[in-house]
Amino acid sequence: MKSKVYTLTGDKGTTSLVGGQRVAKDDIRVEAYGTIDELNANLGLLAHNTKLDHEMHEIIFKVQNKLFNIGAYLATEQKSIDDPVYGLTADDIALIERKIDEMDEELPPMRGFILPGGSRLSALCDICRTVTRRAERRIITLASQQPVNPLVLRFVNRLSDFFFIFARYNNVTNQVEEILWDKNA
Repeated sequence: MKSKVYTLTGDKGTTSLVGGQRVAKDDIRVEAYGTIDELNANLGLLAHNTKLDHEMHEIIFKVQNKLFNIGAYLATEQKSIDDPVYGLTADDIALIERKIDEMDEELPPMRGFILPGGSRLSALCDICRTVTRRAERRIITLASQQPVNPLVLRFVNRLSDFFFIFARYNNVTNQVEEILWDKNA
């Protein structure tokens, strides 16, 4: 028998963590993994852009899977910052760093603050970057109250850098002029 999507258990503003503990839907742990989920949904949109090459599709799908792992980790109470994050390693961070470096090599030096956008693809990267930054803030708040493995913060922090460089890379390689912030506008 198929289970129902609606369980009625959240009608009073609570939800269950992995393990069954009930918490308020605005609990910082729920905020943290909920923002990771929001990022993952935005990545789904980014992944379906026809201008992405096969390698970038693969990286995005890999990141989406890592985000699911992080979401599950954040939805589970941890006893120690050393509790492992299933499926997340320092190699995952190194992959993101390598891709950042590869793209950055092809970019001109920055001449000032760049406005988000330029192209649709870069705007999607900018949305992913800002949601990543919010997820990072939520995870930092959680980490100030409860154990969080440092790999989570390193991975999420690196992702925001990745999306920033990816946005620039898309504009530059597609010959879309970067729009600089004009403080006098």
